[in-house]
Amino acid sequence: MYLLVTHPLAAADTLAPALPLTLRVNGQAYSLPLAPWTTLLDALREHLHLTGTKKGCDHGQCGACTVLIDGVRINSCLSLAVLHEGHAIQTVEGLGSEQQLHPLQQAFIDHDAFQCGYCTPGQLCSVQGLLHEGHARTAADVRELMSGNLCRCGAYKGILAAVLEVAGKELGISS
Repeated sequence: MYLLVTHPLAAADTLAPALPLTLRVNGQAYSLPLAPWTTLLDALREHLHLTGTKKGCDHGQCGACTVLIDGVRINSCLSLAVLHEGHAIQTVEGLGSEQQLHPLQQAFIDHDAFQCGYCTPGQLCSVQGLLHEGHARTAADVRELMSGNLCRCGAYKGILAAVLEVAGKELGISS
């Protein structure tokens, strides 16, 4: 005897059809149909194929999925894509280019601020948001404001040095 087991959400598309949605990501508008429960993280990775943003814990605890919405840092795994229509979304792909690295990217290289690199996109977006927010005045502030971004490899010393180099130039922060 065989049991037919179906996933509880298998018929969900018939309950709530995909919504037409336009997301403005890294300065470009993308129109796509998304189910109302699609997270911004899944929209970026699975629908727009912008895989720089990482799915770490999928619970908002690690910061690997950090992106910027109108310059403010958010965990994209905790936010629905439909909430961000009309907002400027920036991912790590929009930070610099292969031809011209963003100063943060160059500082991460110069200070060996990564090992495996999995957390790096979220770290970079978080630092960009931190600089935009302008609340960091000391190295202790940077540590506190970056505490939502975890690095399992423990590259915190290099990350802090990279952030302080760029923040020192932009905000006048010293170590």
